[in-house]
Amino acid sequence: MHRKNIRKIVNKQLKTKHPHWKSMTRKTKKLLAKEVVDEVVKNYDYSQTLDLPIEQLTGIDNQTPSGGIRSLSEMADFIDNFHSDNLFDFDKKKKPYPEIIDPELKFIDDLFDDQIINSLLAPDGYSAPHRNIHPYQLFRMELLKILKYPEISYRKFCTDEYFGMERKQNRRFVRLPLNTKAMVDHTELSHFKTGLHFRQVMNVFVYILHYFYKSGCLENTVIHGVDSTELPAEINYPLCTVKIKNKKIRIYSDLDCDCGKRRNKRDKSRYVIGYRLHTLTAINPSTGHSFPLVSVVAAANHHDSLFLKPLIKLAQALGIDMKLITADQAYHDKDGSLLDETGVYIVAPPSENVDIPDNVMKSPIRVTCHGACDIPMIALGSTKEGHEFGCNANPGECILDPTCSKSRIINFDKGHFQPMPSFYNTSQQAMEIRKNCERPFNLMKKREGLEITRVRSQHGVVVRSAFTTIVTLLIEMAGTRRKPKKQEDEQKELFSATG
Repeated sequence: MHRKNIRKIVNKQLKTKHPHWKSMTRKTKKLLAKEVVDEVVKNYDYSQTLDLPIEQLTGIDNQTPSGGIRSLSEMADFIDNFHSDNLFDFDKKKKPYPEIIDPELKFIDDLFDDQIINSLLAPDGYSAPHRNIHPYQLFRMELLKILKYPEISYRKFCTDEYFGMERKQNRRFVRLPLNTKAMVDHTELSHFKTGLHFRQVMNVFVYILHYFYKSGCLENTVIHGVDSTELPAEINYPLCTVKIKNKKIRIYSDLDCDCGKRRNKRDKSRYVIGYRLHTLTAINPSTGHSFPLVSVVAAANHHDSLFLKPLIKLAQALGIDMKLITADQAYHDKDGSLLDETGVYIVAPPSENVDIPDNVMKSPIRVTCHGACDIPMIALGSTKEGHEFGCNANPGECILDPTCSKSRIINFDKGHFQPMPSFYNTSQQAMEIRKNCERPFNLMKKREGLEITRVRSQHGVVVRSAFTTIVTLLIEMAGTRRKPKKQEDEQKELFSATG
């Protein structure tokens, strides 16, 4: 805990005292980082009791629900009433643009209301008459790059090769004039992303999510999942390192990233330097298809379990209704506190490190009252103390009946007795479908190019991952990349047979 706090103090001082940190040479950064680290470590009070919220210690306090972020219901009202106050009716059906031939781009172009997007992304003091390029155009450029050109750099993207006068489809999609050579410089696109507040990013995301829920991609019954993936940083050599109580604190050029353990992969190092993307997904139980919803980005050195509650609270603030979440062993609700605070059940595979409680038979799970009893009890429900079990013996069946308490409470744990026990049928089905949470990561990282993103700040990763999620949802809504129906039906049959 103290190591996290020391690193937090160092980063804050470097950002505050050196606002032009990104433009400095690496040699200058090393000297400054060493100077600040030595000063903080020398004057740090290890006797203090740290009572900081976990969001601050993990560096995600700028990704929490705040004023100005609209929920799904509020966004629906905003969309319905946006044009009602106008003197003239601007909400008429747009005429189609013949230059936009690609069906995917055409679908997105028809879906978007540029005036609404502009109002969601416009900075304070925004004045349309004094702008040549508007926020909605830059937003469209970001989406176009992720959709069609994820592998190229922004510098190359903002050239005649992709936006020359002969590139009429691209120019029309981002609303650049067709009769001039007007172009958006890559620096303007970069400043657009860095200038966005988390509130603005979430609002434009909820705008897309509103249409995603209306599209029919999800059925009435939805299981949610939580998983994470690594996003390596571009520069992975530390500026300076200090050891405190046999633990290292590393400071990198990207002040927000850190070194953490990677999932076991044969072709990669055990460690990753960068970030972890913790994502809530929605899974259709009948098809197994999963879709990314909302994410939290944090340095790679933090344990996954720390981000379950902040992620759920952010999703609930956006109006996403959750009842049950399936996850891996890193996300257990071991004491039921998360269920008590959020009302959401977490189902994860039982941890191998948790011992079976006394007088519980393992395969299958059967609970008895005490060591002298061999009659399995029945589950009566749960309380704040744990799971309650009652006697299931028939009258006269048990010789210990006069002296037996006939009830027992087993505390919550990370094993079979989670807030929703692992041996329930619902829990078993949720754990079987959990692997589908990995599909959105494969799409976002490989198809949408999130894995090769070149960003050097946590805020940049937050914005880039949100835009990538938006593109993934738009592709699913457009349906242009779906497999033929016959092949999809065959996969459904296979899934039903194996599931």
